[in-house]
Amino acid sequence: MNKNIINILGAATIVLATACNHTEENKPGVGIEISNIDSTAKPTDDFYQFVNGKWVINNPVPESESRWGSFNELYEKNMAKLKDILEGAANDKNAKAGTNTQKIGDFYSLAMDSAKLNMEGATPLKNEFASIDAIKTTDDIVKAVAHLHTIGVGPMFSGYIGQDAKVSTEYITQFFQGGIGMPDRDYYLKTEERFVGIQKAYVAHIAKMFELLGDKKEVAEKNAKLIYAIETNLAKASMSRVEMRDPEKTYHKKTVKELSALTPNLNWAAYLESAGVTGIENVIIGQPDFFVALNSELKRVSVNDWKIYLRWHLIDASANKLSDNFVNEHFDFYGKTLLGTPALKLRWKRSLEATDKSLGDALGQIFVEKHFPEDSKKRVDVMVDNLTASYEERIKKLDWMSEETKKQALDKLHKIMRKIGYPDKWKDYSSLDIKRDSYIQNFFRSNNYMFKDMVAKLGKPVDKLEWLMTTPTINAYYNSSLNEIVFPAGIMQPIFFNPDADDAVNYGCMGAIIGHELTHGFDDEGSQFDGDGNLKNWWSEEDKNKFKAKTDVLIKQFNDCVAIDDLHVNGELTLGENIADLGGLTIAYYALKKSMEGKPAAGKIDGFTPEQRFFMSWAQGWRINMRDAYLRNMIQTNPHSPGNFRANVPLSNMPEFYDAFGVKEGDKMFRPKADRAEIW
Repeated sequence: MNKNIINILGAATIVLATACNHTEENKPGVGIEISNIDSTAKPTDDFYQFVNGKWVINNPVPESESRWGSFNELYEKNMAKLKDILEGAANDKNAKAGTNTQKIGDFYSLAMDSAKLNMEGATPLKNEFASIDAIKTTDDIVKAVAHLHTIGVGPMFSGYIGQDAKVSTEYITQFFQGGIGMPDRDYYLKTEERFVGIQKAYVAHIAKMFELLGDKKEVAEKNAKLIYAIETNLAKASMSRVEMRDPEKTYHKKTVKELSALTPNLNWAAYLESAGVTGIENVIIGQPDFFVALNSELKRVSVNDWKIYLRWHLIDASANKLSDNFVNEHFDFYGKTLLGTPALKLRWKRSLEATDKSLGDALGQIFVEKHFPEDSKKRVDVMVDNLTASYEERIKKLDWMSEETKKQALDKLHKIMRKIGYPDKWKDYSSLDIKRDSYIQNFFRSNNYMFKDMVAKLGKPVDKLEWLMTTPTINAYYNSSLNEIVFPAGIMQPIFFNPDADDAVNYGCMGAIIGHELTHGFDDEGSQFDGDGNLKNWWSEEDKNKFKAKTDVLIKQFNDCVAIDDLHVNGELTLGENIADLGGLTIAYYALKKSMEGKPAAGKIDGFTPEQRFFMSWAQGWRINMRDAYLRNMIQTNPHSPGNFRANVPLSNMPEFYDAFGVKEGDKMFRPKADRAEIW
């Protein structure tokens, strides 16, 4: 996946009795769930609790989930719609071979056929295991890695073909660190009790998987220790997540000849040929030190031991699409141990998610036809216009940025492309053969189709119509290489976008999401790319230093946030998302004001002014309950801050919020002006 994509979320105590007095100035509204308000909490002390307190109490995390929030609530509604589509396709006896209906129907049917899957066990993988078993040389290992990469299995390292960060008009082959089974390198390297427990559980999990494949217990345990040792060495050579946030640190262009000289034990010619990548001269290496270490490992580790490592990565990538014993063991570690989730999701939900990942455009096309009104697309398009206009005004008024840098910022802003709802061009799956023979083989064939589609981009003009999320996805993203913002139909539904709600509600949530993605173009990472999507400095040195000083304030604010026990949010890891939240919400506020120009003054709704409803809508969108294990994993690996901090911290920096709710010195939401972050 393109690494340049950034997803993606006293004086004014309110008297709730006014909500029952439906005068013209106090009419009931749509969009803000008043019943969730905690009237015992002061909005000036903890706004998140004030808006969401009763929801938090009344919505415990379901057994099959690691977290439960506004995104999950919409996800459940979406799932019901998609399930109806897939069950209809699966039962359609008249679906013609080769059609999207046939393909999504057959894929989903096999995923749902537990009797067939339990009868087969791991036998659908026998040919893949036989290929690994036939390996005799290091070059054979490299060829096997290439093949596994083409079917969606990721041993040793990762790679993709995407835009050159410094020549955005061209596609280039790119390679990055990878090859580990736990979520992050720090899970191997940290020595705190919690991480040691996870490390032991991971080794035990690997051993159990090998036992399920038929290895004797002592052999399985030996294999597990071997794999953990290899992966630990790869982890030691890997960059941290904070380091990888700097795009300059992960951009190293080399010729294939130079790459081969850097890693002589890794036969790149054999890899590229086996992967079907031909005729290339240059590549981008994300982490040269990692590949130097991998080169050493290729020599240190025996061929037989590498075969065990490849067996592990094959079964690890396949386990959740095999028989129940594999599915359950996979879930025991990745679901229960890592995230604290007690129960597996229902099979139909897992099958649906897999279909969306493998055949997203086929499913999404039907989803749009049935469930996405064009009016929503038009209204969000107008919101983007207003957000962009507000951003332009804000940039022009910045007192910390020079005129020349402002000129470059405005040029980039005006070049941002927008994609709303669904693609103008759907993927053509005619070359993808989906059968009712094997679930895992359908998964491999789908991955191979996507891999070949990616390789075919080499030497061609950059496809500016491509989407990197499926249409039903409840998310949004900014892509720095295309300088684009993208909003799938999935997120353009309540509570994020409500066609029946007033502008204050929609700008407070969907508007802030739009602003969030726009601001990613100007966060600490996105701001290193110009309006044409090139990694290229457009800042004066003085302005760059002023920008860093302002973002350092935000880093400190989030470093001070205690997520659980003594575990703090990582302000450096989450900086980009936190800049986008603060900037996006600020821009959305002024876009709301712009939308109100020339209209009669809006009265109160449910006892709240438009400005108050705007901020309430923002906080409502971030309501969430999380299991402790999920929260700990999130702090370690996720560039987003927990929902309560995403709701409150930006507000504590905004004088507009202070005015709306009467925040004053002594209130917990109050920050002295000198301590506030104001960037965009």
